[in-house]
Amino acid sequence: MASKQDPKNAQIDAYIDQNLKKVFAELQTGDLPDEITDLLSVLRAQDQEAKDSK
Repeated sequence: MASKQDPKNAQIDAYIDQNLKKVFAELQTGDLPDEITDLLSVLRAQDQEAKDSK
């Protein structure tokens, strides 16, 4: 970033970036919890029902 930034804010931004990268890396390597998989199945079924009724 080319603009001048408060060193404390820069440190906070770096911390957030680091943790977001960690979370997304963990999501890529792990399976989704069963609750999320079940929810996605329900949403897909509802979407299909809505398409079929049109």
